[in-house]
Amino acid sequence: MQPYELSLADAARAVAAGELSPVELTDSVLERIESVEARLQAYVTVAAESARKAAARAEQEIARGRLRGPLHGIPMGLKDLIDAAGLPTTASSRVRADHVADGDSAVAARLSAAGAVLLGKTHTHEFAYGLTTPQTRNAHDHSRVAGGSSGGSAVAVAAGEATFALGTDTGGSIRVPAALNGVVGLKPTYGLISRQGVTSLSWSLDHVGPLTRTVRDAELVLAALDGRDRREPGGVSAVPESGDLTGLRVGVPRNYYFERVSPEVEESVRRAIGQLQELGAELVEVEIPMTRYIQAVQWGLMVPEATSYHEGTLRSTPDLYAADVRILLEAGEFVSAGDYLRAQRARTLMRDAWAQMLGRVDVIVAPSVPMTAVESGQDSVRWADGTVEAVSDSYVRLSAPANITGVPALTLPVGRDHAGMPIGMQLMGRPLDEATVLRAGRAYEVAAARSDAGAGQLAPVAA
Repeated sequence: MQPYELSLADAARAVAAGELSPVELTDSVLERIESVEARLQAYVTVAAESARKAAARAEQEIARGRLRGPLHGIPMGLKDLIDAAGLPTTASSRVRADHVADGDSAVAARLSAAGAVLLGKTHTHEFAYGLTTPQTRNAHDHSRVAGGSSGGSAVAVAAGEATFALGTDTGGSIRVPAALNGVVGLKPTYGLISRQGVTSLSWSLDHVGPLTRTVRDAELVLAALDGRDRREPGGVSAVPESGDLTGLRVGVPRNYYFERVSPEVEESVRRAIGQLQELGAELVEVEIPMTRYIQAVQWGLMVPEATSYHEGTLRSTPDLYAADVRILLEAGEFVSAGDYLRAQRARTLMRDAWAQMLGRVDVIVAPSVPMTAVESGQDSVRWADGTVEAVSDSYVRLSAPANITGVPALTLPVGRDHAGMPIGMQLMGRPLDEATVLRAGRAYEVAAARSDAGAGQLAPVAA
């Protein structure tokens, strides 16, 4: 196994034991980038020189006995909405082509303090306003979409171009590309991770979180990002390797989440649910509340907030936006204040209803996306009941509720379809209870790896 193939946890153990140096690891990942990036297009900017310097500093510090923690010397990527001092933050848009960040965002500063090595900035769907990241190719099949909007981060992790990466999630933009590329993606509780220095899409829906190869890796990154004492209630603690889920109540939706879902996705997710039950979890049927309002609330919040953020440049340089994003931004000008306030009121009611539902169960389990990665350029999907749905609407449909309600949501790989494309399962929990969500995900991951069920860690593809 090459160093670029290691999970964060395995790389951290090797670095701490002196079996692998940060320089060796960073060089391996940079060589991987050089080998596959022309085909994948995961990165906007690769800062190879500064990455090698940071790795050398980390190596020297560790040699002196100053190991900062598991992220020290580990190479990572940042979605190109997240400021890092001295690097461009383009949001994958011509509108921001000349922008260079004056300082670090809060999350970049935390990762730097933890000793992580910044490789560069990863592609996003322009200003995160889309679910495909059209400039980036899926790590498992270059003819298919990467998912979005954190497509570059997901592909970089899946293809060995980063040991971990950060993305943002407004309606599924961490979980969708993670699921489509067979990696782990965590959208933490709303407000848990600072968004200072992160370009906004929709302030009341935006989240920052990690994309990693394993659930354990996501736990390690979250611990560095949230900065809380891991002994505090709700803090992140190491997940037991035993995988015993006795006493955990897992909510299985009887409505919404398994509607208009491909048979292969449903089969893989239900098989994984059975595995959770075998690990001791109690399955409880739940009714997802207010489902008829989910799409209206998501768009009723996101569209006007995005348009407000872009108001100045939309008027001064409209032609610099891609057509799909410009249309959405212009549409936001027609949303009335009354409609926006009604969406906020509905969101409050939905949060209350979800809190009541989560009072009966510890986590809710569901598909992450209703279908695997579609061919690039495919605009719509026809379901078995004859309905036709836009690809973007399909991908956002199962992830949006966690953004509206602000609950933590984790996606992890649980299988592949007939074409070998990854399938993701989503676990959602109570606000600030990331520990329980991660516990369930890690237990499944370990059990699946032991039973060789085709889930758990997916090795980086031969891109």
